[in-house]
Amino acid sequence: MHPPLHDWEAFYVIIGSSAAALTGLQFVVVALLSDSDEIGGGEEEMSAFGTPTVVHFCAVLLIAAICSMPHHSAASLATCLIVSGVAAIFYQCIVISRARRTPRYTPVLEDWIWHAILPAIAYVTLLVSGIVELRAPAGALYSVAGSALLLLYIGIHNAWDTAMYISVARKGRKEEPPAPTTPASSPPSSPETPVA
Repeated sequence: MHPPLHDWEAFYVIIGSSAAALTGLQFVVVALLSDSDEIGGGEEEMSAFGTPTVVHFCAVLLIAAICSMPHHSAASLATCLIVSGVAAIFYQCIVISRARRTPRYTPVLEDWIWHAILPAIAYVTLLVSGIVELRAPAGALYSVAGSALLLLYIGIHNAWDTAMYISVARKGRKEEPPAPTTPASSPPSSPETPVA
């Protein structure tokens, strides 16, 4: 049995090329993070919040490549999706663990939603789609497409969120008034003596 992948060709060309192009956006964000000590970020924060965004874009590119491969059977497509889903879920568990241990930044609810919960949903959907692919190839392709699109939007949101955080943090640093300096030890002023 062959899944109707030819119907999805244009969709995967669009999201695959978008994911590849948007990976370049994340390189710009990383370049902005070169002053990470200045804005309170470091290697741990990059591993928890920066690198996963590139991985999400690469996952979309991988899904597009898998679904664009010729001569797939339902079994071969299912195998590729299951293996990708298991690997991605394992990686997402590592990301969540890293996010819980970032020393310089405490994640807020929005961070947990966009960096932990939504990617986990997308990767679990990919795994389940691979399992369902063996019984209903045509129907499973919709959930594969949905998980790829969700990962693309997660990557866009997270890259933008990081860029905005950096921009606001840098602007705040520039607007801070300089610390008052104490003059070097100057002799105490003597009271003026009245002139007669």
